[in-house]
Amino acid sequence: MDIHSLPEQARKVEKETKMFFKTIRKNRLRDLDDTVHALHKEIFDEINCLECANCCRTLGPRLTDRDIEKMAQALRMKPHEVVERYLRIDEDKDYVFKEMPCPFLCSDNYCSIYENRPKACREYPHTDRKKFFQIHALTIKNAKTCPAVFKILEQLKKEL
Repeated sequence: MDIHSLPEQARKVEKETKMFFKTIRKNRLRDLDDTVHALHKEIFDEINCLECANCCRTLGPRLTDRDIEKMAQALRMKPHEVVERYLRIDEDKDYVFKEMPCPFLCSDNYCSIYENRPKACREYPHTDRKKFFQIHALTIKNAKTCPAVFKILEQLKKEL
């Protein structure tokens, strides 16, 4: 999938996807979780995130104090040094990276602090989360960035 055309492809099916989630009945939410989790496994078995890394290039995760502590430890810096060098406070008063792509994204798409990456990075794109219905709006948004999420949603609409 062409990563450059992904946002436009996702926008084209966004209304359809939103309608799909509106039609899911409460008694089918368990089916939704099971189906999404199976699709997550299937699609991530065939997609190599290291070939894409679009999330690391374009999405700035919200960073918690714990994330900053772990990053500081990995970088052998003090937390305030990590804040000064790499972070800023956004309009929601959250810490985020000063610039994107992520300052820890290497040229081979590996993360230089992978074992200590922020929680938001570890959990992205959230398609293996329980109570998936609660984050379906976020998932629709993530389909504009992540080809795996786009595929999961398109397959989900076919299966349910």
